Amino acid sequence: MIRVVALCFLLLATVLGFLHLDSHPAWAPFQAPEMVSAESESIHNAKAALIQPKSDWLPDTGAASVHAASLIALKDDSLRAFWFAGSREGAADVVINSAVFNPHNNTWSEPTVVIDRVATEKSLARYIAKLGNPVPARATDGRLQLFFVTVSIGGWAGSSISTMSSSDEGLTWSKPQRLITSPFTNLSTLVKTPAISFADSRLGLPAYHEWIGKFGELLRIDGDQVIDKRRMSSGRSAIQPLVLVDAPEKAQAYFRQTRGSSKPHQIPVSETQNAGQSWQAQADLPISNPNAAITGVLLPNGLRVLVANDLEAGRSRLVMLAKDISATQWQTIEVLEDDEALAAEQRREFSYPYMIADGAQVDLVYTWDRKKIRHIRFDANWIKQAYSNAQAKSVSSEESKQ
Repeated sequence: MIRVVALCFLLLATVLGFLHLDSHPAWAPFQAPEMVSAESESIHNAKAALIQPKSDWLPDTGAASVHAASLIALKDDSLRAFWFAGSREGAADVVINSAVFNPHNNTWSEPTVVIDRVATEKSLARYIAKLGNPVPARATDGRLQLFFVTVSIGGWAGSSISTMSSSDEGLTWSKPQRLITSPFTNLSTLVKTPAISFADSRLGLPAYHEWIGKFGELLRIDGDQVIDKRRMSSGRSAIQPLVLVDAPEKAQAYFRQTRGSSKPHQIPVSETQNAGQSWQAQADLPISNPNAAITGVLLPNGLRVLVANDLEAGRSRLVMLAKDISATQWQTIEVLEDDEALAAEQRREFSYPYMIADGAQVDLVYTWDRKKIRHIRFDANWIKQAYSNAQAKSVSSEESKQ
């Protein structure tokens, strides 16, 4: 009887934790990106050299398995990466590493350990079984803030989010604190994708749940506190939301799908017209998704760019896609990795992409066979040209069929 009552209380607490209060005041608008006019872009493109993408690897830590890399631009125009490494995903020896990319000589610094399981356990005063999914953000006061997943019980579905901050661009860090996302259980909340900013300087942190339901949420964060949250999807089929902000009130979220075999394996979409206070499901993107993470950015010229495993199953192919605001069709503009022609046992995994845009630079990192992290730096002008080429090829192909 006691066990039944305890289970009922746990379920009730979970449900209450997932709800939001409609009495909360309206959210501030998004910090919308500055868009470049077509005329200004044309002048820029006429003068800009077409810089080819540059590929390298994040520094080797000697770990057998590396995964879930992320990026953030630093104040001196360098780039800081985070990723986790250990004997395998979810192992007790997993640590979160970091390194800095120098754009002037195209080199990475030696890797450092930001946090490990034991230090996290001591700071949080609770048992920690494993760490994962580091996501950096820039706080209003200029500090770096790092969000990451901690698990105390069960698998990833038993996760919670912890955070720490740095006032010296990631050289040193504060002790981790646990984000309180629910007043009761505070379980099954994870992060994977970049944070967004609101006009009132607060952060919007896309998060997701994997226990009971599988759905996305947007957490509104002030410092180290979650002050509100809103559901972005429903049911058990959409996690790891990627949010691209179009305007002060408008944004779209693209999800990793977790549907059953009888349902479409495409990218689910939600949209908000009131700065994240409510979200409405939209038609899927007609892009295959094999229950794998996606990433993307919105460029100043309005071009949407996504990186995804465009397969029904498996992660042996990774591509970059783009779509102009006026276009109806996504174009594959670059095949980044492709082992599909190999025998199944020879195919490697290319997964967990993470991409950011900073001015004219677009940086991408992703897991390469769980043994390395690849980094590719793109010039925004090159991406635009690649999209134009793909569009022209698509039009030519359609005309040849007529």
